[in-house]
Amino acid sequence: MRLLPRPAIRRLAARITAVTSLAAGAVVALQPALPASAACADIDVVVARGTGEPGTLGLIVGDPVYSALQRKILFRSLKSYAVDYPASVIPGSASEGNTDLVDHVTAEARSCPNQKFILVGYSQGANVVDNSIGISSDGALVGGPITKTIPASVEPRVAAVLLFGNPIRAIGRRVTGTYESRTLDICADGDPICGGGLNILAHLSYGNNADQAAQFAAGKV
Repeated sequence: MRLLPRPAIRRLAARITAVTSLAAGAVVALQPALPASAACADIDVVVARGTGEPGTLGLIVGDPVYSALQRKILFRSLKSYAVDYPASVIPGSASEGNTDLVDHVTAEARSCPNQKFILVGYSQGANVVDNSIGISSDGALVGGPITKTIPASVEPRVAAVLLFGNPIRAIGRRVTGTYESRTLDICADGDPICGGGLNILAHLSYGNNADQAAQFAAGKV
């Protein structure tokens, strides 16, 4: 598959951010707020949103995936956490998210010894998750070097990893090793961020995969 030159991909990323904001303006009023909870739950869904993506957990991926998980995973309590990071094109953004994700999971694992985790990452947020599980996004679009990884003692409690529009795929990387069997990594046909396509709208289509991702995760928890 033919890959776009890096300057062209960067221009596409900027356009995707703009299109995402416009799309959000049209439908954000329809998205219900997801209540945050400090209490322990059976499963903590940790979501890293995409570049410039609005929404409680992310309008395009996080919010619909969390809703789908609530429908698919029955008789277990879920809570959510939105990774606190810039989600911007400034250098260091993905690495900042990497640090926050690992710090959150580590603290939660200590406070809630029976709690499991589902990690969700979209676009730049997939880079954040990649780094956090030890797969470097450095060199990928809006990527960066690994700052921290989830401790080995916590790794068995990560039930599933759900990735959408993952930029490391465009540079020939993917999740391998410990987390591979627990990872669903979706790249839409034509998506220029994770593949070699030219269709910007493909990168905004991952809400259509929410049920697929939730079904995968439900089979892992």
